[in-house]
Amino acid sequence: MKFTRIACAAAIVAAAPFVATAQDWRGWNIHPEGYPNSVALDQFVETVNAETDLNLQVFHGGVLGSQPDAIEQVRNNALEFGQFNMGPMGPIIPTTNVLSLPFIFSSVDHMHKAMDGDVGEIFAEAMEAEGLVPLAWYDSGSRSFYNSKRPIVTPADVEGLKLRVMNNDLFVDMVAQLGGNATPMAFGEVYQSLKTGVIDGAENNYPSYESTGHFEVAGFYSITDHLIIPECLCVSTESWNALDDDTKAKVMAAARASAVTQRELWAAREQESLDKVRAAGAQVNEVENKVAFQERMAPVYESFLAANPDLGVVIEAIQAVN
Repeated sequence: MKFTRIACAAAIVAAAPFVATAQDWRGWNIHPEGYPNSVALDQFVETVNAETDLNLQVFHGGVLGSQPDAIEQVRNNALEFGQFNMGPMGPIIPTTNVLSLPFIFSSVDHMHKAMDGDVGEIFAEAMEAEGLVPLAWYDSGSRSFYNSKRPIVTPADVEGLKLRVMNNDLFVDMVAQLGGNATPMAFGEVYQSLKTGVIDGAENNYPSYESTGHFEVAGFYSITDHLIIPECLCVSTESWNALDDDTKAKVMAAARASAVTQRELWAAREQESLDKVRAAGAQVNEVENKVAFQERMAPVYESFLAANPDLGVVIEAIQAVN
């Protein structure tokens, strides 16, 4: 009788549906706490933890390693999610290099419309095949040049300047076409390198220029808007595929809601940062003739399309977005 009861119990357990237990997910973020991206990620984590069996924790400030390392960790599922700039994604996923072409987007609004629509799906498919599933596209504003020597008004003003860029050959080529000397360098090394004269300048958005104190050692910020690169809240393909459809829907909804928050906070932070650096004495000038800079980029596009002829259709898709 005892054996029968045990056997029956085992049969019942075997027939019962599998109940998923909570899963621990760790996330990477380079930005400090309180930054628009970090606040949005905290919202994402809080929502997912409240609405699913997942247990997410995000680590801010790049404490889990550099961005290229973190991208690889998420691809390999050593980390489950991360929030990345698409610039360093190019060497890993060539299709995403399109997003790093100078002046590929005419404005931040143009970027939002493209990435939230069919164009975003093109990049999502390419990334998923390489271990990353984009859940939402964050804003990182537009990037412009700043340096310690002089205002940049025309391409000739870039000549001879040593400028830090992110680790992507497209950015090196971009600066070279303007007559400057590009130096790929980790973001955390830029302040000291500016201070000691290892480099003359860099390129980034207002909040990064302000929050890092770069305006203290490179007081000329020239608005070229040469790069408008989205950022991505990504999850490991392996972790994503392990979720049931209901959990996927909830995670996706939380991610997209966090992107709305991030973009709103980002716009406010941009103005705040611009006001702050101006008040501190930084000279900020609007480049009136951006066409002169755009025309210098023709060889960048030609080289890119020669090496990636199949990506011409992606460029055309972006340019077709109104």
